[in-house]
Amino acid sequence: MDTALLILRLVVGASMAAHGAQKLFGWFAGPGLTGAAAWFGSIGFRPGVLFALLAGLAEVSGGVLLALGLLGPIPAALILAVMVVAIVTVHSGHGFFAANNGIELPLLYITGATVVAFAGPGIYSLDHLFGLDSRLQHVPGWFALAVGMTGALCNLALRRPVGRV
Repeated sequence: MDTALLILRLVVGASMAAHGAQKLFGWFAGPGLTGAAAWFGSIGFRPGVLFALLAGLAEVSGGVLLALGLLGPIPAALILAVMVVAIVTVHSGHGFFAANNGIELPLLYITGATVVAFAGPGIYSLDHLFGLDSRLQHVPGWFALAVGMTGALCNLALRRPVGRV
């Protein structure tokens, strides 16, 4: 089980961090902060630079923390928050599959992060190395989900779709 959790954390965490690095730094053929800010503004998240910066930071930090197995359920909450917003604002009208820009990929990120929130990061993690896993085991996965959903709902509440002031 610990090896499986390590593989899941590394794949989902590194992928999420790379996704955020596209927004923040323009790495991996991404738009960078300027391009991401313009796009965020165009879909109603204004000021675009603030929302792009927060999304990118949540994706990079959530991904890195998940990959390292550090700080228990916090990475899951960060990933859940940004991916729920992505599903609602970008992917929901396109069906399931990623080939059509559907919800497939953000749903996989959410699922991987949620599994780790409930199962814990395993013994091959920084939480285990630093002895944090015994302290963080009292933080239930449901708490991470609640915090992530609250963050997503607050973000969505601040959205001002184009045409509305």
